[in-house]
Amino acid sequence: MFFTRRTARTTLALLGGVTALALTGCSAGGSAALAEGSLAEDYDLSDVTLTVGSDSYTEQLVLGQIALLALQGAGADAQDETGLTGTATVRAALESEDIDVYWEYTGTAWVSFLGETTPVVGSDEQYAAVAEADLANGITWFGATPFNNTYQLAYSAENNPDLDVETISDVAELINGGDDSLSICVGPEFDVRDDGLPGMEAAYGFEFPSENVVVLDDGVIYNEIASSDTCTFGVVFSTDGRIPALDLSTLEDDLAFFPSYNAAAITRTDVAEANPDLEAMFTDIASKLTEEEMQALNAQVDVDGDSPEQVAEDWLRAQGYIG
Repeated sequence: MFFTRRTARTTLALLGGVTALALTGCSAGGSAALAEGSLAEDYDLSDVTLTVGSDSYTEQLVLGQIALLALQGAGADAQDETGLTGTATVRAALESEDIDVYWEYTGTAWVSFLGETTPVVGSDEQYAAVAEADLANGITWFGATPFNNTYQLAYSAENNPDLDVETISDVAELINGGDDSLSICVGPEFDVRDDGLPGMEAAYGFEFPSENVVVLDDGVIYNEIASSDTCTFGVVFSTDGRIPALDLSTLEDDLAFFPSYNAAAITRTDVAEANPDLEAMFTDIASKLTEEEMQALNAQVDVDGDSPEQVAEDWLRAQGYIG
């Protein structure tokens, strides 16, 4: 079943709540099940109890399980509250002390939580600006990943052989020229976020007709682009393994509208100060998560059908973090 933006949001929110209840609290196993690796050798969190959270889509679930198992590998009593629904929900859980650690994206925090409207150019510069500004909110950012999971517009060249576009500006030109056949599939958050569809349309000076905007769960969009005529374009995440697996083409953000979205584990500053090994451990882990690495991990879940728990455990073991 498909929905235009007028009807989808409420239905998907209800479905998302059911998903969150199903996912929240699932466990990848206790720390006793993990053989010791370099985490146990380098970091001592044996007297620490922390709860790990995440959003409910694949990459967040994988990162959440990496954090959970890493903490357990370093001896912590780590509790699993991954699979919460929505960025704002996860952030609120951190601030209210319902969770203690989760992975956030620099661009998301900059726009959604710090209220900024202009991205900082450059991944390192964007990270530095976010980390400094969020300290005023009592939030500490550990080191960021090399991967930048930015938004992209994707389409299927096979399904649209006559579509000659390479940039988002090309799409704007077609729509402003009167082409009302082009549709776009977006996730519920992208449909309303300042760094989502409203902001992108304003920056590029065009607007999809309302009836041509289809709001779907983020994970559904990839197959819809590839296998149906529902979406001429779909909003995807650049590190998603289904982009190459489904042979999707992506458009250049030629006006550099989207901020950098490098990921970092974050916590409340009092937690970071009480447990200095957290920064060193999570910064080390983050440094290994390149775009190719993250895309491969996501593909293991979305293409190969492995669980986020197993993917995270296999990756930590391959890196020597756990035995």
